[in-house]
Amino acid sequence: MASTISVAPTQIELRTIPIIEGKGRSANKQGNYAFGLSERIVQFRDASRERGAGETFSPRRINQTNAFSELYADAPFWERYARSMAFALENEPVYLFDDQCLVGTLYQTPRNWGQAEEAHAKEWEGYDVGNQTRMRQAEMIDPFVGGGGAPGHIGWRWDWLLQKGIEGHIEDLQRRLLQATNEESKQLYEGAIILWEGVLNWNDRHIEALEALEAEAKLASGTNKAQIEELIEVCTQVPRKPPRNFREAVQFFHFQHLAVMFENPFGGNGPGRVDYFLWPYLEKDLEQGDITLDFAKELIDELWIRFHERLQNGDGWVEAVVPGGIHPDGSCAVNPLSHIMVESIIDLNQTHPVVYPRVCKDCPADFIDLMVKYLLEGENRAQIYNDDVCLPAIMNGGVEREDAAMYMAGGCMEISPQGMNCDLNFARTHNIAKVLELVLNGGMDLLNGEKRIPVDRNLTDYTDFEELYDAFEGELARQYEAMVKALDIASECYAEYRPCYLLSSLMNDCLERGLEQQAGGSRYHDYGFAPLGITSAADSLNGIKRAVFEQKFVSADEMLDALRANFEGYEVLQARLHRLPMFGVEDPEADGMTQRVLRSICTLATDQRTRFGGWLKPMIFNFVWTPGTSAELGARGDGSVAGETIGHGMTPIGRAMKEGITTAINSSTSLPFECVIGGATTMWDMDDQWINHERMKAILTTFLAKGGMIFQGNTTSVKELEAAMKNPEQYPNLIVRVGGFSARFATLDVSLQREILNRRRHSQ
Repeated sequence: MASTISVAPTQIELRTIPIIEGKGRSANKQGNYAFGLSERIVQFRDASRERGAGETFSPRRINQTNAFSELYADAPFWERYARSMAFALENEPVYLFDDQCLVGTLYQTPRNWGQAEEAHAKEWEGYDVGNQTRMRQAEMIDPFVGGGGAPGHIGWRWDWLLQKGIEGHIEDLQRRLLQATNEESKQLYEGAIILWEGVLNWNDRHIEALEALEAEAKLASGTNKAQIEELIEVCTQVPRKPPRNFREAVQFFHFQHLAVMFENPFGGNGPGRVDYFLWPYLEKDLEQGDITLDFAKELIDELWIRFHERLQNGDGWVEAVVPGGIHPDGSCAVNPLSHIMVESIIDLNQTHPVVYPRVCKDCPADFIDLMVKYLLEGENRAQIYNDDVCLPAIMNGGVEREDAAMYMAGGCMEISPQGMNCDLNFARTHNIAKVLELVLNGGMDLLNGEKRIPVDRNLTDYTDFEELYDAFEGELARQYEAMVKALDIASECYAEYRPCYLLSSLMNDCLERGLEQQAGGSRYHDYGFAPLGITSAADSLNGIKRAVFEQKFVSADEMLDALRANFEGYEVLQARLHRLPMFGVEDPEADGMTQRVLRSICTLATDQRTRFGGWLKPMIFNFVWTPGTSAELGARGDGSVAGETIGHGMTPIGRAMKEGITTAINSSTSLPFECVIGGATTMWDMDDQWINHERMKAILTTFLAKGGMIFQGNTTSVKELEAAMKNPEQYPNLIVRVGGFSARFATLDVSLQREILNRRRHSQ
């Protein structure tokens, strides 16, 4: 059969490549410098943004489809898949840019991405994992719970590659292949060999392009020759062989990350503990006087700029770098590179990558000060993890302590040990407040009267509150069982139709077990989900308990009628419900109800077991779902009307935080976060005229000391947001914290803009 393969040519954009000398600060290991951006980096950043905003393109789908359908059509599926993926990677364009110190570029979210997928959908129809999942789930799906099964939100142990190089990794795979006794293991090892050889072939194309430039430089004045030779030397060493220094280690990391993301193009996959794995190389170079902190900062600046160019068209495509944290032995792992990575993202006004630091009780004081600076000057991009709370929670999910110490955020906030979880680590959402609404109304939707769940009793049928609460828990348990069954189907389909050879070869314990990561190879086969509206459900239950069952100032019949009427004609009742204490004002009963609801969700979810013995784990955050989830809700037992905005993660709703941020934090930190094995965020937006370094430090340190889990928020003025809504073209780079990620305000849906604008700004 004649081939119609489209092979992408080398694309070169190069004027001059200056030699970058390592001049500047000496090897000070404190890392407490305010670096700023060099002239080279400013120019490189501006050129990168111009490229990213242009007509970016990737022939990935075209080349993969043609290779799968034609070149390797006669091979078994696993081989067709591996070879077509390798062929597509090998034939990605090669870009060389002016002033570069790193080599390699892909466009993960090109402008034509959706059209390319749609154009080749027919060829993949029988092999499309999404279609296969939906078809199989349809046979048993619960109408309300739905299916789900979004992949991504994990990291991998790319540090293994640095230790032996890709050649050494291939040699290990070849040894395992020779020893394998079953077909499944052989396919894993051989598929990984095919893909890693493809990575080396793509790297070789970069060397060839550099050598062509070197020849041109020899014919010309020779201005570029020394720097081009240096780039050739770096790319000849890595990723084929282990890096010898920090610059080679950064180049190695960058190239492998492009390759693994090419195979697994899912938002939320991230590199994790980059400072942890790269610091030994920088430490050695600093001790030997082979590099300065200035040049190390420039390399990280350029690395972050390349992340942004690759992802520039999609702020919601989140890849997390997680600096700081602890070593497996429990000691603090913060190092100068941790500081550099945070300083770099503060200096660069861009949305990629996301940098989410980990802090612990033993963190140096200057790192905590840097966190405060990040919250105030980081353009609303900071999200800070408390190791002293996160680690016990992860361990309560059946994770060994040394594994838990290596936790990372894949993208939005989802915590899991790096390189150890299957990529259904965050797979779907779940509207907790809606579940309660349906239980209260006999399974009927308050908004349209539709029967949604198999519950026949309503609020009037329960003799006491405990009976009602038991019904709520029973429905949650039923839905979690259905959820796991649906996600098990997704896992089966992913293992069958989307084998991840590069990814699986860098995951505990896929190579040892000889199994792909969705086929039982991953050490922890957990599924994550986002329960939404928890605090709203708790406030509703608190209101019903007090009003109907304890104080009895309203009957169950009248309360249900009021909910069905959205409180129209029941304004007096609504006002009285509004006066009841809510979660967020340090009321013991209101806080206790939220604690109870959170424990119920976590206990009932983690009682479930996945197809390889993993856990169903709650990951509590809101992402872009706040307006939509709120709009799904009818009236609530705390006096909220239909559509009233829910709180972010485990943050009290805006109406409840009337006593100030200290009181709200005290309520929030009273929660049993040790049971939230996938993490729980809180959102704290500040009045820009009130907040300063001293106050932010007091707020953050109080939050951490009292047992808060994950801290995020905004400090942008309301006036600026209002102006940006009216004239978005004047605010193209105004970044806001949405919930689990940050985005350019002008790119957001109007409903999200309004939700952000209407949040409570703390000023006391």
